[in-house]
Amino acid sequence: MTLTALGVPAVPGRPGRRSAPGHARTDGPLTDAYGRIATDLRVSLTDRCNLRCRYCMPADGLDWLPGEQLLRPDELSRLMHIAVTRLGVTSVRFTGGEPLLSRHLEEMVEAAAGLRPRPEISLTTNGVGLARRAAALAGAGLDRVNVSLDTVDRTRFTEITRRDRLADVLDGLTAAGQAGLAPVKVNAVLDPVSGREDVVDLLRFCLEHGYQLRVIEQMPLDAGHQWRRGAALSADDVLDALRAHFRLRPDPTPRGSAPAELWLVDTGPDTPAGKVGVIASVSHAFCASCDRTRLTADGQVRSCLFSTEETDLRGLLRGGADDDAIEGAWRDAMWGKPAGHGINDPGFIQPDRPMSAIGG
Repeated sequence: MTLTALGVPAVPGRPGRRSAPGHARTDGPLTDAYGRIATDLRVSLTDRCNLRCRYCMPADGLDWLPGEQLLRPDELSRLMHIAVTRLGVTSVRFTGGEPLLSRHLEEMVEAAAGLRPRPEISLTTNGVGLARRAAALAGAGLDRVNVSLDTVDRTRFTEITRRDRLADVLDGLTAAGQAGLAPVKVNAVLDPVSGREDVVDLLRFCLEHGYQLRVIEQMPLDAGHQWRRGAALSADDVLDALRAHFRLRPDPTPRGSAPAELWLVDTGPDTPAGKVGVIASVSHAFCASCDRTRLTADGQVRSCLFSTEETDLRGLLRGGADDDAIEGAWRDAMWGKPAGHGINDPGFIQPDRPMSAIGG
């Protein structure tokens, strides 16, 4: 299968050699067998989280990774250096679990900012604790932030997250804007029952404060494997709910490899107000243009959120492997990236790791 068959033109050839036909190349961009180039590195710093969102994990939490299994700062710095200087990564996003629970977060941001060529550096967080760290993160080199927020209704926020922390998240959003971490994006996964109402209030809130709302379809990455297709709101459901209150027009800007389909939002006749994005990971999959490579907190490379296989870079690091060996293992891992996540295939198998242990 080719990218053309998947609906996206194949990427033109790039300089460099391949080790053999049908195998990963040994230099140049980080490519897979379908011609996609991975330039966006997602780095999970921890699997721990201080919320207990119902669509993600049980009320009592999970069995967290032991500390000795997590990558040390020097190990992660080395892997980021390999990714940027050898593999062509141009953007690094720190995730979790909840990355603000990592005491090394600012150190890792500073390490990424010191790489040359300097990558774009972003953070995905639930916002709890962001208010007191936003300025320091910006000073360390963080460029922008995505804050997860599924509703601005305090009661529903508490029901969804099992924690009464909405005020902390709102304070974190304010601090992020004040620290210049722009554009500030809000990531929402909607509740099947209240989501149609929540998304209208969320968009009004984001337009009022200058944030950019991104609505993400709920995916089968929950720890309890309770996800059911018919229960989750689809992208079309979201757009129908918004169109009852706003005028939406497709954003003419080319989407490229961005996961969100963007819409221009008007609050009245000739009254442009902003944009909203919908990430239709399930109903309108965009796997053919995916440019991501993922590193878990315990040093495993995943070519896809839904991979059932991982490549152990931590073992190579601690076993004394040189940079050439680590680069080669990373290239081989990405060369085997599947054409798509397979959610809509009859034989789809949900990965053992939940989202909190993979990284967003």
